[in-house]
Amino acid sequence: MQKMKDYSRQNKVAWEFDAYDFWVKTAGTPSERAREDVADPVGMLRRYAKYFDKYEGVRIANICGSCGKKAIPLALLGADVTIFDISEDNKRYACETAEAANVRIHFEVCDILEIDLSKYKAYFDVVFMEGGILHYFHDIDEFMKIMYALLKPGGKMICSDFHPFNKIQDSLGLGTPTMSYFATETFEGEMAHARFYEEDVRRRMPKCIYRKYTVSEILNSILQNGFTLKRFDEHPAWENEKLPGEFTAVAVKD
Repeated sequence: MQKMKDYSRQNKVAWEFDAYDFWVKTAGTPSERAREDVADPVGMLRRYAKYFDKYEGVRIANICGSCGKKAIPLALLGADVTIFDISEDNKRYACETAEAANVRIHFEVCDILEIDLSKYKAYFDVVFMEGGILHYFHDIDEFMKIMYALLKPGGKMICSDFHPFNKIQDSLGLGTPTMSYFATETFEGEMAHARFYEEDVRRRMPKCIYRKYTVSEILNSILQNGFTLKRFDEHPAWENEKLPGEFTAVAVKD
């Protein structure tokens, strides 16, 4: 447990390094981003829209929801969205964007493995994550237990993440190290967006501690922690459609 607290603390420092300014530079000011979200919320959800049965009145936990890039479109479509994320800077950007979009979101700054289950147990209709988050958690079973606990009976988990193929080939071009597909060790590495900074800043950026999983580790953890797997989709890499880049697993709590 102490090891988990230590790597979580290190990841928090990394995700609060210049994060607000980074989102302004890459996604626009909160008001600029809000205009895009309001103009086409379904379009802003991209491929993930097809995994939602409906939006209106649905309670959604957006896990590691970052700057609100998917939470705000979901809220605009009528969902009741709570972001759980470790970064205060992410909260600032997300909340300012939501305000500019004239929509309400909830934002809990916390370690995902320490979500207050006295408040949120069996609270959500959907738990949703995307953008590559599983590698931040070094015990995937502990993570999946929390996801299961957050859902109401019959609730759905939409888990979209980087494809494990990225362990052996950097098919998404993130500049992350490759390794044996079956490697289980943790490693220290750059933030995914470090490549957008000049070299002198990049060298000073705090590192994260990662653990990458295989397909079987991910699917077995979903199944062994009580979920019924409904579908597993693989998506091509962003710049090379011949290679796997991401996946989406959909599972329900019976």
